Amino acid sequence: MKAIRVAEAGGPEVMRWEEVPTPAPQEGEALVSIEAAGVNFIDVYFRTGQYQSPLPFTVGMEGAGTVAAVGAGVRDLSPGDRVGSVNFAGSYAQFATARADRLVKIPDAVSTHQAAAALLQGMTAHYLTHATYRLKAGDFCLVHAGAGGVGLLLCQMSRRIGARVIATAGGPDKERLAREAGAEETIDYRAKNVAEEVRRITGGKGVKVVYDSVGRDTFEGSLDSLSLRGTLALFGQSSGKVAPVDPQILNTKGSLFLTRPSLAHYVAAKEELAQRSGDVLGWIAAGELSIRIFREIPMEQAEEAHRLLEGRKTTGKLLLTSQAAAGGAVPAAG
Repeated sequence: MKAIRVAEAGGPEVMRWEEVPTPAPQEGEALVSIEAAGVNFIDVYFRTGQYQSPLPFTVGMEGAGTVAAVGAGVRDLSPGDRVGSVNFAGSYAQFATARADRLVKIPDAVSTHQAAAALLQGMTAHYLTHATYRLKAGDFCLVHAGAGGVGLLLCQMSRRIGARVIATAGGPDKERLAREAGAEETIDYRAKNVAEEVRRITGGKGVKVVYDSVGRDTFEGSLDSLSLRGTLALFGQSSGKVAPVDPQILNTKGSLFLTRPSLAHYVAAKEELAQRSGDVLGWIAAGELSIRIFREIPMEQAEEAHRLLEGRKTTGKLLLTSQAAAGGAVPAAG
């Protein structure tokens, strides 16, 4: 099979479309023929070395496709089942393995590409709004990058709860997308001071929670946008790492809460994974949650996808699409 491999940390150009052995599913694992892989900032962090992984490695965690083979002890999955996961051992590939208990079945009413686009970002938006800070009807929240993949889902889920959503976006077109997804107010961060606008919109009170995936460029403004005892959920760093913080600043600005959550810790239990994935995929199947796929790019062009993502030229989700190696034999279970 072929896969996108990284042998050294660096820019998008370090990714190579290479021939590698097709993995065999070990005990408790399944081998999946990948039809679509989600492109996420966490993939960028691993590629650049911000997050560490033994070299060389196959890029990607999120994807969806069809079970090709199962390892010993797997009872709940069979070849032919459509599944998705955020825990593949390299999803930028024609085949990838994952633990069977980390795979979720895709409902008939949801396409494989929708599932690949929805799982990581959808479950992220779910835990942020339903657990990290449990939104209530009437709460003001601030969503940074409101026209991005997670941002659009945060807007929808927050509005579904009845919260009042303020979203930041870069320009009128992205502001429009955030409003269509449920944002009550939008702020062009390139033209206006975000914290000042938030105070104006909320009558000086600030928001109960800021959902911030941007990091360095937005951190100070996020703190200044919060109400007393507000929560800053910093779940990404697309603009770079936040500088070290003196905890006293949280006291000074109103007994604030700061958390740096990760999806892995909110789906660690099989039951929690089932609940979050079930809600996200179920809402899509019912037409209650919209997934915006920005572009589908052939997997061998992963470099282009990463350049688009890092250049903030996307709205919604980027997918890499794949076809299993023609005529390739599926390895037997290990």
